[in-house]
Amino acid sequence: MTMTYYQRNAQTFFDATVGVDMSPLYAPFLNRVVPDGRVLDAGCGSGRDAKAFSALGYQVEAFDASAEMVELAAAYIGLPVRQMTFNALEAKERYDGIWCCASLLHLPQAELPEAMQRIARALKPGGVWYLSFKYGVGEREKEGRHFTDMNEAGLEAVVAALPQVSIIEQWATQDKRPDRDEVWLNALLRKHLSE
Repeated sequence: MTMTYYQRNAQTFFDATVGVDMSPLYAPFLNRVVPDGRVLDAGCGSGRDAKAFSALGYQVEAFDASAEMVELAAAYIGLPVRQMTFNALEAKERYDGIWCCASLLHLPQAELPEAMQRIARALKPGGVWYLSFKYGVGEREKEGRHFTDMNEAGLEAVVAALPQVSIIEQWATQDKRPDRDEVWLNALLRKHLSE
């Protein structure tokens, strides 16, 4: 269902998100990623963030589940973008940073633990992981998309099942798009140096 939404609305979604200034969210993440490190934009959507990281000198890889978004993002970034889902992520200790901006929120709650385990495995020890969810509790559908909303306690419960990572910071922000008044939960996680 969510995939159908992005197939049908890829260009509209791209146009609505590609120009949003996310730099206030980049700073706390990139300040913890080694210079020139390898960053994965997981669920990259328009490719906006991957393009910004690449311009700052990071080695960027990106994927998205929607073939239509992959095509638009690859053209925008000028880098290859893979079409895949979180559950196809097989990398082990490859990335210095993983960026999951408004992407994990489309997974059903029951699928989050496995996807997050795969992401944690893909991080290098000491690596940093950013993620964001719409602020709230529970699962819902809106305009043809599935959302799993999260608050601090909910995220802490999910992360508790990932012994190799810890939350280092959580904060709430207002949506950056001019026509939205939603609140987002942002979090930074770090993978322990020794498991």
